[in-house]
Amino acid sequence: MSSYDPAWLDRMYNNRALVPEHAAFFERWARASAQARELDCELDVAYGDGAGETLDVFPSGPPGAPVLVFIHGGYWRALDKSDHSFIAPAFTRDGACVVIPNYALCPAITVPGIAVQMVKALAWTWHRIAAYGGDPNRIVVAGHSAGGHLAALLAACEWHKWDPQLPPDLVKRALSISGLHDLEPIMHTPFLQPSLQLTPADARRASPALLPAPAQACLYAVAGGDESEEFHRQCRLMREAWGSRRVPVCEMLAGLNHFSILDAFTDPAHQLHRYTLDLLQA
Repeated sequence: MSSYDPAWLDRMYNNRALVPEHAAFFERWARASAQARELDCELDVAYGDGAGETLDVFPSGPPGAPVLVFIHGGYWRALDKSDHSFIAPAFTRDGACVVIPNYALCPAITVPGIAVQMVKALAWTWHRIAAYGGDPNRIVVAGHSAGGHLAALLAACEWHKWDPQLPPDLVKRALSISGLHDLEPIMHTPFLQPSLQLTPADARRASPALLPAPAQACLYAVAGGDESEEFHRQCRLMREAWGSRRVPVCEMLAGLNHFSILDAFTDPAHQLHRYTLDLLQA
């Protein structure tokens, strides 16, 4: 689009307004997350020295387990890893080691700055996860909303530029759930821009759909069928940008909104959960 209607953008991207019952999801997730943190886990492990640079690890049982790194959403400006501990038991029970990193929030940091923090978190995971039973050669990154954006960026990361010790295929598989892959419209969305303070340069360099397709990693991109047309466009954009070889799954999942899609992610009976297990077991 060459021009944007601010009111339309607010309608397209304000998920809390689109799902009036969103508070009930947050309340239920908070209860389930508190219960999950009573299980075997190590909380607030530092992956760096900066603000927000901690992560939670939910170990696997036997060693050599696949590793799921889950990145929370909140439009880069809200929420916390502790709000999303509830996702861990759904995957540790299937033998995965789960890592949930935190990051600093806008406007104290830029969106590209958050991306760098996630690179640091993944580097920590590759170097250290074996101590928790995880296999550093089987890392899958999944994220929801802003976290989906970050997961897609990590799939395209040139790891050797950060640390020559890191393998080029550190992230072999990724899942973007209701992800944001083109940040230009976000830069023009009135309820978001005051806190995000995106510049045109930041929007360009932090848009996964504008990056070259990764040489090796594959990305699954999904959105809820009941989400806005912009979230559907954001999902399809990754298939268009990177091609079906790198994005073999690009789906709008019927009957799900921006919040219920995370319930599907943790539901063993749902296709989205099975997609994630496929990525972990590949």
